[in-house]
Amino acid sequence: MALIAHAQADALSALYDRYGRLVFSLALRIVGDHAAAEEITQDVFLRVWEKAGTYRAEQGSVSTWLTSIARHRAIDVLRRQRSRPERQEVDWALVSPEALPSINGPEVATEATLRRQQVQAALARLPDEQRQVLALAYFRGYTHRQIAEALDQPLGTVKTRIRLAMQKLRRMLQEE
Repeated sequence: MALIAHAQADALSALYDRYGRLVFSLALRIVGDHAAAEEITQDVFLRVWEKAGTYRAEQGSVSTWLTSIARHRAIDVLRRQRSRPERQEVDWALVSPEALPSINGPEVATEATLRRQQVQAALARLPDEQRQVLALAYFRGYTHRQIAEALDQPLGTVKTRIRLAMQKLRRMLQEE
């Protein structure tokens, strides 16, 4: 990252070679459109080029930083595309990031797969209304207000369901 901060294009190219597929896969999962995912991927690496000096290793790994940027950019794209959300059910099979390429060794990939399975099992044990609001908030990028409108529910109800769902998930995952 220090080399990128000092305008070393080769360092950015190496970073793209290592993490480009990860960023693209995440963007594609969120927006569901190849062209938009490609644009998001380019935008993420442009932002890295411009903001590499702000990266702090003590706050997280490079992959965490990149996926955070990608997730926020993809959610921004979704929000721009939706002036008012439609009521829709979430297909949980599409949410699972099983197809994401592994950028680490097999041990890390295995741990990630096990953790992902634990999270999916915990999500499946949540009440439907809590699972639905979590899916809309975290996998579709809806704001609390958009969820309330889409589900025709009071905003307070949506916020309570999200809070309760997160608390239940935390408890379930800590027990495992």
